[in-house]
Amino acid sequence: MTSLTSSLVRGAVTSPFRRAGRPGATLPADRLTRPAAPAAPGPLAAYRRICDFPATGPLPLTYPHVLAFPLAMRLMTGRGFPLPVVGLVHTWIEITARRAVRDTEELALTVYAQALTPHRRGTEVTMATEARVSGELVWESRSGYLSRHATKAAAAPKEEAPELPASAEWRLPGDLGRRYGAVSGDRNPIHLHPLTARLFGFPRAIAHGMWTVARCLAEAEGRPDERAGELRTVRADFRAPVLLPTTVTYAADPAGNAFALRSASGRVHLTGTVTRAL
Repeated sequence: MTSLTSSLVRGAVTSPFRRAGRPGATLPADRLTRPAAPAAPGPLAAYRRICDFPATGPLPLTYPHVLAFPLAMRLMTGRGFPLPVVGLVHTWIEITARRAVRDTEELALTVYAQALTPHRRGTEVTMATEARVSGELVWESRSGYLSRHATKAAAAPKEEAPELPASAEWRLPGDLGRRYGAVSGDRNPIHLHPLTARLFGFPRAIAHGMWTVARCLAEAEGRPDERAGELRTVRADFRAPVLLPTTVTYAADPAGNAFALRSASGRVHLTGTVTRAL
């Protein structure tokens, strides 16, 4: 059993004994690390294919997050973590690449829990990840995960998504969650089959949020404007799950700095912004 699978099993077992919103809850001070190592060529190539990144070139902006996800799961399912991992909802992610990272460079990874904050729908934890090459910080990210529970906070007004012109249309197959799970190691049951997804309140399996971000970035990187530099930062907000199978539309502003993913009905699943190297 892989470390990520064992973490998912441990999370399923321990989650019923953890109560989100408990007064005085604190985060563990642990920093989990992975020693420096290059990305394995086979899994990286498979990741590039399923997300439609170029077959060669720098590491995709999202890939260090995939490499570090087993560490994050181990921390979130550990004894000192205050929230139940089952039911956690990935709400947003920010990534900064301080420079392009070659796929042959040896990345040392560190993951830690940064903040625990009240949210109008429950409690949100911010997880931080850092990647270093020979001690140099080359990449970092912050992710928000929401544990939903009753609160006394007033409902916030709905934030309108930007109106962006359609740029591409993608047909997403029903087995996309299983295929991406095999590549990323994230085999959360909500992504795998309609039956397992229904156990968690979804009518069908849903696409991985990190696949949707990666696929949007692959599209943004493929802009024909030769003056566009490499992507350096992204902020993405997950607004609604993508039920599989489906057809979605990728939309972006003419400058390529903002993007969105929406369904045929107009429902917005994801919004984001990027910056590029000059």
